[in-house]
Amino acid sequence: MAARARSATLSTVELSDVLAEVRETVGTVTTGVVTSAIPALARIDPHRFGLAYAGVDGELVGVGDWDTAFSVQSVSKVFSLALVLAHDGEALWTRVRRQPSVYRFNSLSELDGDCGIPRNPFVNAGALVVTDRLLGITGDAKQAVLDLLLTESGGGLYVDEAVAADEQAHNHRNSAIAHLIADHGNLHHPVEDVLDHYTGHCAIAATCGQLATAALFLARGGIRTNGERLLSAADTTRLNAILLTCGTYEAAGDFAYSVGLPAKSGIGGAILAVIPGRGILCAWGPALDAHGNSIAATQALSTFTSITGWSIF
Repeated sequence: MAARARSATLSTVELSDVLAEVRETVGTVTTGVVTSAIPALARIDPHRFGLAYAGVDGELVGVGDWDTAFSVQSVSKVFSLALVLAHDGEALWTRVRRQPSVYRFNSLSELDGDCGIPRNPFVNAGALVVTDRLLGITGDAKQAVLDLLLTESGGGLYVDEAVAADEQAHNHRNSAIAHLIADHGNLHHPVEDVLDHYTGHCAIAATCGQLATAALFLARGGIRTNGERLLSAADTTRLNAILLTCGTYEAAGDFAYSVGLPAKSGIGGAILAVIPGRGILCAWGPALDAHGNSIAATQALSTFTSITGWSIF
């Protein structure tokens, strides 16, 4: 299928054809490894693959394992950040920066030198601070994230308690990160509480279709499914900008080059990508590259934007 003009619209049938072509192009990934950080996730078949597109006009199409639930992990950081920004606006940025990091998402290397101020809200350190703030706002950060996802997706998501327990039992690095942040006075709740709520929202299980639908407010300029506003148009634009520069960790530059969309990845194998004004893509493939990003999902999203021309550039 030839690349289409950027201004082109696609029917549901055409979108289904595009997704099928993407699926065929991706094939079976033979490189990368499933995360070993959480034993429950290490047992997932690395060859699973799903891709869904949810459009602002109501389209929802998918291919492969797009209706199979998986652990969203760091993709949940998009939703926790949106909830905090909706309440606090610019105030969060006194506690978290908006700068890309050259280190892995769970690194401690920059944190001490930066006096406990994480580089951005999508590395683990930044997401822990966001969760700490959301806990202060709502009293139950993990439930707040789950409720937002349930409402925006239409239901069916849940916290996978087995994954959450497994993650808590192997949470040594995140615990070290949280204690270092707390030592610098940048956590307002007990470390154990912050870790519990952070792990809880990372352990939410969802399908590609559910995640894509739940994130549509990012493509609608901050407007929720019911027509109410979650974020201002300006804050939505800024959140998408941070997704572009920081959402795929130290590989964000390469991802922007090859895909050209704001996106957030997770070690469960999902990548959520925003096409402002059009819709949301969610691709899932458990095998990860050295940066912690799904190889199949990255390839799928790159192929999709190459076929459609739907990049932000």
